[in-house]
Amino acid sequence: MTYLNKRLFAKPTQIIYAVVISLIAATAPAAYAAAISAPPAPDIAARGYLLLDYSSGHVITSQKADERLEPASLTKMMTSYVILNELNSGKISLNDEVLISEKAWRMPGSRTFIEVGKRIPVETLLKGMIIQSGNDATVALAEYVAGSEETFANLMNQTAAALGMDASHFINSTGLPHADHYTNARDMATLARALIRDFPEHYAWYSIKEFTYNGIKQYNRNKLLWQDDKVDGIKTGHTDAAGYCLVSSAKQDEMRLISVVLGAKSENSRARESQKLLSYGFRFFETHKLYAPDEALTEVRVWKGGSENVSLGLNKEMYITIPRGQYDNLNANMKVTPKILAPVNKGKQYGMVEVMLNGEAVATQPLVALQDVAEAGLIDSLIDEALLLFE
Repeated sequence: MTYLNKRLFAKPTQIIYAVVISLIAATAPAAYAAAISAPPAPDIAARGYLLLDYSSGHVITSQKADERLEPASLTKMMTSYVILNELNSGKISLNDEVLISEKAWRMPGSRTFIEVGKRIPVETLLKGMIIQSGNDATVALAEYVAGSEETFANLMNQTAAALGMDASHFINSTGLPHADHYTNARDMATLARALIRDFPEHYAWYSIKEFTYNGIKQYNRNKLLWQDDKVDGIKTGHTDAAGYCLVSSAKQDEMRLISVVLGAKSENSRARESQKLLSYGFRFFETHKLYAPDEALTEVRVWKGGSENVSLGLNKEMYITIPRGQYDNLNANMKVTPKILAPVNKGKQYGMVEVMLNGEAVATQPLVALQDVAEAGLIDSLIDEALLLFE
């Protein structure tokens, strides 16, 4: 890889036409700026927890995030993901009527109070599952989508693998205890991020505070919906074995955080500890969008190509999450592959963008070709072949 240096524009969202970029500004003495950092995260009373920035994917703080724990009704986040995916693919619709089985009707635990033998729209059952955490509505949906809850659990596990949730395994759609039904805080954060990203319209249902079915009004168990206007989801869970769990998400300005608290001691405790995490993240950290996808960050020479140059950029947005007040201490470099030869394929990696803060990498992304470059004709190729001898 080769390194070149140039100063970055003041605004991080501008297109950069340079091989290596710098985010250094001179608005504060370097020694003072380096001394400012986020304080340690607060102590969290839970078996495991994690605080994640949604846009950058940066883990702000965590403890025992990879320890295997029971998800309880957080399981329904995966159930809803699978069902919403079925909706998006057109395999089912919100207006489909689901025949309620005796198994669904008899489910223990939290309930939407559906009745055996009745036909209920998918939308009603989804809201019963998301807002009320109804086990009966959840099983009814699983059976409708896959024929049986056991088959639906296979879909859940396939989806978990596709999302990179390598530490999770699901036996049922509801989260009722089972020795082979488990997850961890990191996987729950991954799932929460996917729900928000892939189904933004239906994610709004997670902020609904109450739902009435069959003449019975029930309330969302996520207390943060009443305590913090920034919070708009996501899901609670509780069993004796799992303790009290809460995956929550909140948005302040353009920054969205996801917190996962597993194994708290009470309903109030899971809300309180989640609020501590969210407040810590918003108070002491900030997220910036540095570069947009498919915008040229630099142009480089292509040897033996039908075009002399190719534009390089990113194939997805680059976000960073850093302690507040540290933006001016960022440095970004492009590492570009030397002597790029045609043919060049769009999307192929030809380097790396690396963003550093006080000597530590805070973000890296591949630098890719933004267009194809075919091979040159024979004469032009021979000329470049000769020129390469002097490079």
